[in-house]
Formats: sequence, structure tokens, C-alpha cells
Amino acid sequence: MIHLFPKKHQKILKLSIPAAINSLLDMLQVITDLIMVGRISAFAVAAVGLGIQSLSFVFAILTLLHVGTSALLARFSGSGHKKRASTGLSTLLQFAFYLSLPVMLLWYVVASNVYVWFGTASEVVALGEDYVQMLTWMLPFVFVKLVFVTALNASGDTKTPMYVKIVSIIFNVFLNWLLIFGNLGFPELGVMGAAVGTVIVNILEFVVYVVLYLRGKMVYVPMWHYSKSLMKRALKVGIPASLERTLTFGSFMLFTVIIARYGTEALAGYQIGLRVEGLAFMPGIGFTIAAMALMGQGLGAKKPLQAREDVLLVLKYTVGLMFFLSFFMIFIPEKIVWLFTDDAKTIEEASLYLRIVGFSQIPLAFNFVLSGALRGAGDTKRTLHINLTSLWLVRIIPAFVLSWYFDNIMVVYFAMISDTFVKAIWLWRTFDKGEWQKIKV
Repeated sequence: MIHLFPKKHQKILKLSIPAAINSLLDMLQVITDLIMVGRISAFAVAAVGLGIQSLSFVFAILTLLHVGTSALLARFSGSGHKKRASTGLSTLLQFAFYLSLPVMLLWYVVASNVYVWFGTASEVVALGEDYVQMLTWMLPFVFVKLVFVTALNASGDTKTPMYVKIVSIIFNVFLNWLLIFGNLGFPELGVMGAAVGTVIVNILEFVVYVVLYLRGKMVYVPMWHYSKSLMKRALKVGIPASLERTLTFGSFMLFTVIIARYGTEALAGYQIGLRVEGLAFMPGIGFTIAAMALMGQGLGAKKPLQAREDVLLVLKYTVGLMFFLSFFMIFIPEKIVWLFTDDAKTIEEASLYLRIVGFSQIPLAFNFVLSGALRGAGDTKRTLHINLTSLWLVRIIPAFVLSWYFDNIMVVYFAMISDTFVKAIWLWRTFDKGEWQKIKV
């Protein structure tokens, strides 16, 4: 099918489509827990949804590894420096493992307080504490696995992560079926069963990537070497991106505090709405991964104009895809939300959220692709400034004020999509100026 497209488009699609499918499957694996515990109660949905969202602080730290690995290895791949790329991968794998240990310890201690901080119902607190603490055990495996996946994407191999994810999501559903509901003689663990299944699946994915690496099934040469100079180069672009993501997720948690004021059903509806929206924009994030890799490869090959053309083509595909998916969010949200819960009030709240954000999917496509392209170029300080300024001045502060003044959840959501439009315009102007071509990684 892809061979019917022009050659320039074929290169983009061969890289983007597997990455888009993998990102979609990644989100499906996350929301599998929500879908299956949704048959238990709204408290279970709120517990799992808030637990996943609170772990975003941890995944924000992963941005350091994701952006640093992609920006560095994509340039080496574009310039044909295979040995340097292999050394970089070895360095980042070691760093990822050692970084995960203090993060794991810290989060295990903090996790039990997250639900209390949000003032959630006692039923949600009881279910959520054990869920988040169990997920903490998967962190070392997730950290190292992310470096492998990002390294493969940076080299142009987006198919391998897709195949691994297809198998893992099927296995995850099976484990949830066994452990949440106690089928085939297994104990009925409920929310805890969802956490155990997720941990097991992530460990198995890690094992698969290690085996592929050691058997020479990747473009990288297996080695155990640590380069301080390459690590510094990766940190140079990774730290601003990680700081941005950490502060962004912190802001999102404050946004969740506002939503929690409207009750458990509103919170559960918001969590489900986020996951459904995630289904819509995960393919867009897959195209963003392609934009990041193509930008890095183009700059590594000393072809900035080619990199720009590739990113613009990725952007066109992403806008078209997210525009198409927005119709489902606007016109039939109830039918989608029903997959997650049969609670009438939760369905109503989630559908309201989806209808509003459905109108912001096109600017969201600009946000994803252009932010990814700028990060791929190493221009992470500028994306940090843009995203945080818009987030606080257009979304968070207005949402607090409007929520207090009007006491209506709709005004909170309108503040949210206003931020999306402002960032899209700002990122486009930044990308169009072309100053990213001067960044050295």
C-alpha cells in the first residue's frame, strides 16, 4: 500500500506508521486497566486513572532519556557514525538503570500520599495507594526499555517496537482478565491485579529488548562502554526537556485538583476523557517520534532544508489524521466512553470533556509535531519557555480564576483548549524562523 505513494512520502510513512501504531498500542496498554476496572466501580476508575496520571512525574524524568537519546543517536545515524551511536546507546543504557534506582525509591515513599493530597474520597485512597506502589517496581525495567525503543526509532527502525508492543498488549489483557477478576483459579485482586499485570508485561518487554540487543538484532553493536562526553551531550538537550515535562505534569496535577472539586464522577469522567483523547492523539505522537528522528538525521547529514521538508510533511499527515479522529470525539463520545464504564454520570462528564477538546485536535497536532521537531534539533530550551509560559498564563491561572468565579467545569475546559491554540501559533512561528538549524548537540 505504501509503495503507491511518492518516494518522499514512502520514507515518511515507513517511519511514521509503525511509530504511530506503537504509540496507539502504548496508550491502549495503559487504558486497558481503566477499561477493565471500569466494570468494578467509579472509585476504581478514579483510583487507577489518578494513579497513572500521578506516575507522569516519573515519566517526565524519562523525557531526559527519550529526548537525549533521540537527539544524539539520530544525528549519529544520519552521519553514518555507527560506532559512536553504539557507544552512545551503551552509555545511555547504564545511565538509565542507575537513574531509575533513586527515582524508584523516592516514588515508592511518595506514592502513598498522592491520593490524600488530592482530597479524593476515602474509597479512592484505599484502592489507589496499593496500585501506585505496585507499579513502582517496574520502573528500572521501564527506564532501560525506553532507551532501547528510542534508540531503535532514532535509527529508523520503528517496526521492532511495534511488533513487541502488539504481543505485550495481548498478554496484558490476558493477565488483567486473570488477576482483576480471578479467572482460571487465580486470586481476584481487583485494582491490584491491574497493577501486577502491568508490572509483569513491562519486565517481559525489557527482556525481549535485551535479547535482541545481545544477539545483534539491532543496528547497534552490543558493548559495555561509558562515555562521559557523549553523556554530557545527551544531558545538554535532555535536561531542559525533562524539566519542561516535569513542570508541565506538575501543572496538569494542579489542573486535576480543580477537576476534583466537582466530585468523584467528574474526576472519573475527566480521567476517562484523557485516556480516550489519548487514543486519538497517540497516533499523532507516533508521527512526532518520526519528526524528531527525521530532524536529527537530517541535521546529522548536514541537510537542514531536507529536515524541514520532512517535518512539514509529517505535520500534514498528523493534522489530517487528528482532524478525522476529532469527529468521533465531537459527535459520538458516549459510545466510546461506554467501553470504560457503565456509570451514567461518569459517561456524561467524560463526554462533555471529549466534545470540548475535539475542537482542539488540529492545533494539538501542531503542538506535538513541532515540539518534537524542535527537540530533535536540540532546541529544548525554547520549547521549555513556550510550553510553560502558555501553560501557566493561558491554562492554569485562568482555570483557577474561572472555576472560582463561575463554578462551572466547562469554563475550566475552555481555558485548557485556549492554551492548545496559543502554543500551536507560537511553536509554528518559532519553527518557521529556522533558528533551530544553528543548534549544536
